[in-house]
Amino acid sequence: MTETDDIETAVLLLAVGLIVSQLAAHARRLEVVTVTDAEHLRRIHETADLARTTSSADAVVEHVRRQLVELLDLRTCRFEYGTLMGRPPRLEQDGAVAVGRRRWDVDAAGRPEGRIELRAYGNGHYFGRFMMTPGPGGAPSLKARLVAVTLADQAGAALDTAGLANGHTSG
Repeated sequence: MTETDDIETAVLLLAVGLIVSQLAAHARRLEVVTVTDAEHLRRIHETADLARTTSSADAVVEHVRRQLVELLDLRTCRFEYGTLMGRPPRLEQDGAVAVGRRRWDVDAAGRPEGRIELRAYGNGHYFGRFMMTPGPGGAPSLKARLVAVTLADQAGAALDTAGLANGHTSG
């Protein structure tokens, strides 16, 4: 073997090592995505199952409230029945956040200051909103925000099915 062969072998081994390490890193990222997606799916399925099996819309609302706290890393979250008051930033159906009439770039700027609302609709009717106070962590991913919207929709559907029979009319 010549010195040139040794250099070529070393370069090839280095290239193979880099490729293998990149593949391993990619596999770890895919594993995290798979686990996260499975957790999101579990939340949606669990909430849908509760909505289907309980006669209490309040139980579904409370379940969704707890799920939102975990999912979005919230300091607090409460559900307000009825009419809208104020114009806090709002988590929209597409996972974007609106502040007034403009979009807030959550991925670049983080969460807006203060509470954020997430409205609950059922069959096209507004029933209330989750008022969410963000925790100290970073902004949730778009996937997490979309899951949050889906959970709020399930709460709205439960409220619609109950016909607000639980005594909540506004507030």
